[in-house]
Amino acid sequence: MAALFRGSRTVLFSWNKHVDSAFVCTRTMASKTPVGFIGLGNMGSPMAKNLLKNGYPVICTDVFPESCKELQDIGAQVVDTPADVADKADRIITMLPSSPNVIDAYTGNSGILKKVKKGTLLIDSSTIDPYVSKDMAVTAEKMGAVFMDAPVSGGVGAASMAKLTFMVGGPEEEYTAAQELLTCMGANVVYCGQVGSGQAAKICNNMLLAIGMIGTAETMNLGIRLGLDPKLLAQVLNMSSGRCWSSDTYNPVPGVMEGVPSANNYQGGFGTTLMAKDLGFAQSTATSTRSPIPLGSLAHQIFRVMCSRGYANKDFSSVFQFLREEEGQ
Repeated sequence: MAALFRGSRTVLFSWNKHVDSAFVCTRTMASKTPVGFIGLGNMGSPMAKNLLKNGYPVICTDVFPESCKELQDIGAQVVDTPADVADKADRIITMLPSSPNVIDAYTGNSGILKKVKKGTLLIDSSTIDPYVSKDMAVTAEKMGAVFMDAPVSGGVGAASMAKLTFMVGGPEEEYTAAQELLTCMGANVVYCGQVGSGQAAKICNNMLLAIGMIGTAETMNLGIRLGLDPKLLAQVLNMSSGRCWSSDTYNPVPGVMEGVPSANNYQGGFGTTLMAKDLGFAQSTATSTRSPIPLGSLAHQIFRVMCSRGYANKDFSSVFQFLREEEGQ
């Protein structure tokens, strides 16, 4: 057994991964020592801000340096690479667009694992292939670090208000240490099982979200064509059995709700490309598990077509606009 002391944080860990569970890695509740944050996009930036609001010093980086300026202006320390973050922090959160981005951030020439300290807690909140999460966990373990997957649900609005839902996969004995940080950024933190299970839960959630958004867009379009006022129709849906998140919180019709992408020409939010990516994960895992997902597969194709028709960088709720244009309106 070995013990490391970093500030007020004590980490006990065994070099033998097959030791009795009584000696598995444990952590004290960490005090507010620095937290690394890598990936300051639409979701990562408000998440990092909420860590700062909760008194955690943040050390951050992004492949686009201009993304760091706002965090720097409110007190975050900006460094050049993920390796530099790992050199200065032993708790690191990553929020990146795709599996290749995560692999590079962790294992690239300037990646986290080039300078990671033994005992470092690594939390990846990206939505990626569960198998990539498992590979990263194995690689991190070889370096004496602990990797957990903790993808999020809730969108940019929830990220800004610290009301995200985190789906966490990883060693159960590390959950409390991860939860301490995640509760600064979210209202719900759910332990789902071993590494990869958080990603599995997120993939299932996003498949349902995509199907629900297409259904809401179709329904709203039909009602409008039948002469119904869209705000009235949304009100009826939201007090009836058809109510869902896409209708009552993230309505895809311009003018129905304020503060959502449809009120801003579908800018911001969760990009169509990212939804197509997540549906691709659902498709591949459904194939490997021999699970029929006819609606999930159709949703995947719809969002892929949208990407080829100029909607790639628009919020995924722009499926309403896409359907209207397909009708020649």
